[in-house]
Amino acid sequence: MQIDKAAIEDNGHILRVSMGGADLRFHDVWLRDNAQDPATRDPGNGQRLITLAALPEDCSLCDAKVDGAQVQVTFAADEKQVVFDAAWLVQYCYDRDQDHTKGRLPVHTQAWDGGLSPAVPTADLSAMQRNRAALRDWLTALRGYGFAKVTGLRTESGGLFDVVDLFGYVRETNYGRHFEVRTEVNPINLAYTGLGLQAHTDNPYRDPQPTVQVLACLENSAAGGENMVVDGFAAAQRLRDEDADGFELLSKYCARFSYTGSAGVSLHSRRPMIELSPDGELQAIRFNARSAAPLVDVPFDMMTAYYAAYRRLSAIIDDPAMEVRFKLAPGEAFVVDNTRVLHARKGYSGAGTRWLQGCYADRDGILSTLSALEAEI
Repeated sequence: MQIDKAAIEDNGHILRVSMGGADLRFHDVWLRDNAQDPATRDPGNGQRLITLAALPEDCSLCDAKVDGAQVQVTFAADEKQVVFDAAWLVQYCYDRDQDHTKGRLPVHTQAWDGGLSPAVPTADLSAMQRNRAALRDWLTALRGYGFAKVTGLRTESGGLFDVVDLFGYVRETNYGRHFEVRTEVNPINLAYTGLGLQAHTDNPYRDPQPTVQVLACLENSAAGGENMVVDGFAAAQRLRDEDADGFELLSKYCARFSYTGSAGVSLHSRRPMIELSPDGELQAIRFNARSAAPLVDVPFDMMTAYYAAYRRLSAIIDDPAMEVRFKLAPGEAFVVDNTRVLHARKGYSGAGTRWLQGCYADRDGILSTLSALEAEI
């Protein structure tokens, strides 16, 4: 990508770069703060070596020279010269129209409903361990849809850790490094019964909440017990389209979640059910009726309307058209982005056996590993 022209405007405070028929503008202080020279950023790890206090009070530009795909700028205060590549300027350009639509999807994500069932993203564990491209493709699907399946696991306790090893590290909680999902007498959690469970995100009472969950099957001969997943982002967008005011209430006011089901544990959080970034992008869904605590952060005059929106979101989540259903076989697992995808389970009988193991991990490991693989491959 060649730079056609570079010009300094507004008394040295703006650099205008022309390339491919487009004009991109950058402020002087932004350019100085993001200088790519070795005195500003470590050439090995890319970390900034200076603080804002090290920048001149006046970061204005006095010169700009084009050399093919690069532009060299000179700062007036100390005559510091810095070179910027055209591709880098395009990548980080902020002089553009930006979407501030409330409830929009994050980049790289795709909303889905039950129509995804025939095409659930799935990959074999050993193939991903051997082949970096196969791992990249599976992680791309996991990032895009918020869930994916894995086959070919060891059908022994701890086999699910092999999945986490593909992209990150296990996050240990009060349930341990992993937890068992099978019928128990006097269970500390309803997950350990044969009851059906409404679609939910896990552990909303934690702060921070685990962002990834892995569930692996070791035995599954019981009747019923199918797993289901629901795209929380798609549910939130459906609520927004049907009831904009209700969507606003669930994203504006905090819900409360708590768990005190075992000795020495008292977990509480205060977060909205639908979390948006300041510019309106969907960030997280927290929905778990079993762990909901009394609502105390909603104004008195808004409580009835809030509950109406809460009921509507619950009905959307329960809509069979929103769910993807599957039954795990021994040696299979599924991974969910716990900030987005709700998971559920149909009830199952006492006949036969059903033994799953679960653990938590962190979403940043998925995104980091995927970004590195994309750059490598």
